[in-house]
Amino acid sequence: MNLYEHTIIARQDASPSDIKQITEKYSNIVEKNNGEVVKTENWGLLNLSYLIKKNKKGSYIHFKIKCNGNVINELEKNEAIDKKLLRYLTVKVKDFDLKTNYFNKKDESEKKLA
Repeated sequence: MNLYEHTIIARQDASPSDIKQITEKYSNIVEKNNGEVVKTENWGLLNLSYLIKKNKKGSYIHFKIKCNGNVINELEKNEAIDKKLLRYLTVKVKDFDLKTNYFNKKDESEKKLA
């Protein structure tokens, strides 16, 4: 099995319940195709570098997936027709970094220093 990091950008007007539904929907697609979602991270609402479909911000959802390439094809096929999503990106990696959480609201190392 291959290791992938998969990031989805949902529309800025998506509610927290919409984000949860999107996360569950794509996690289920991975699991139905004999893949495994190792970790899911909700990075929250972040500014985009440029306008995408008239949106200045997007809600980022990041998956760490262990699966075969056909699962990624199935994911991207479903995401291409989903109106709630702005963009998606899949990157094949050699190893997961499961310890670091890059998008915490307040970095825990700063809390320890204070």
